[in-house]
Amino acid sequence: MKIIPALLLIAAAAAPLAAQTKPVHHATAAAKTACAKLPELSPKIPALPASVDCAKILYTLTAEPSVKLSDVSPMEGSALRETLGLQGTSFSLEYIDTKVGTGALAAPHKWYTIHYTGYLTNGTKFDSSYDHPGGEPFNFPYGLHHVIMGWDTGFAGMRVGGKRRLIIPYQLAYGPNGNPPTIPARSELIFDVEFISQSDAEPKPKTPPPPPASSAPAAAPPASSAPAGTPPASAAPASEPPKPQ
Repeated sequence: MKIIPALLLIAAAAAPLAAQTKPVHHATAAAKTACAKLPELSPKIPALPASVDCAKILYTLTAEPSVKLSDVSPMEGSALRETLGLQGTSFSLEYIDTKVGTGALAAPHKWYTIHYTGYLTNGTKFDSSYDHPGGEPFNFPYGLHHVIMGWDTGFAGMRVGGKRRLIIPYQLAYGPNGNPPTIPARSELIFDVEFISQSDAEPKPKTPPPPPASSAPAAAPPASSAPAGTPPASAAPASEPPKPQ
């Protein structure tokens, strides 16, 4: 399955959200022990082992309207604020640690190497690193707005070798418009991620091994009916996995 280029949400798209939100309200020690209420998920999404802990809130954001309503006539009803679209909203990034890693603690501003699989809440698998050419993991710089905000903040507290399920609200994913046709509008996303490694520099892509040497003389190519000047099929450029935009 081809990776979705819009997995990489540019910083400009994230700026309006940051301007309209209050500082992050981190859960208190008591609240951290409470289980978060998850959206209804399709049974097509792989079930987690019964032994794992319940979902927790990594953080909650509260978005407040930038317009102040005042001098309201008594003739106006109490629903004026809602009618004008001035209602505040709250949303949380939730997670379930399915495997606690034993490696280094996730650090900011490093290159992360991860495997992932993404689902819509209806069970549709829309992307997976395992489906990319060679099943190669995905690399990205953490916290630098090269990916959706739910990824840019969702690895906090993980250790290398750990696995986590992220439940990302649309406000921290592709926003109210989604990324049609793959990601519908206002889509909450489920990501199963595995934290493979982290490094200070971008990992170099694996170099494909050279073809095995052969002592046998090369056979003469068969006659072809293709027009003169047509390159052989082997000369077609190999497709490369998309890179961050």
